[in-house]
Amino acid sequence: MSLYDDAVLVLKQYEGQGDQDELSRLYLDHLAAHPDGMWKACRDGHVTASALVIDPERGRVLLTLHRKLRMWLQMGGHCEPVDATLAEAALREGREESGISGLTLLPGGPVRLDRHLTPCAWHLDVQYAALAPAGAVEAISDESLDLRWFPYAEVASVADDSVVRLVEATRARL
Repeated sequence: MSLYDDAVLVLKQYEGQGDQDELSRLYLDHLAAHPDGMWKACRDGHVTASALVIDPERGRVLLTLHRKLRMWLQMGGHCEPVDATLAEAALREGREESGISGLTLLPGGPVRLDRHLTPCAWHLDVQYAALAPAGAVEAISDESLDLRWFPYAEVASVADDSVVRLVEATRARL
């Protein structure tokens, strides 16, 4: 199965999960119209994968101050040819940008979808949550200006609404 096929399957399984039906349909329509819709080269937009790194035992999430966007965000980005699945892409991005090995995805598939315009194109982001192992030590990557743990209650004061909604949806699933 290709990454494209996996994305279609994941998005079809995600349908029917409440307030995001219209967005999942938009993602599926985009992929149907763009066979290259998984890749950064697709200028009409592309599917991306992200992972909110969370430490439920300590009630906190790890956010990165994105070098280009200068915003506090979850880990994530473009899919790459090495990614066999969206889940693997999200986990890879989580590891690369957090420096934490041993991350595991929260069971149940994506937590949310979020479509947003970036300097390169529309990102059709499929958002997962990744559990940090006990004693995890983060390491800043060259894609970040900073990397910091935030208590749940502080996220709204540093991040935009999409990150706040992702944290809320993740906590509801825990």
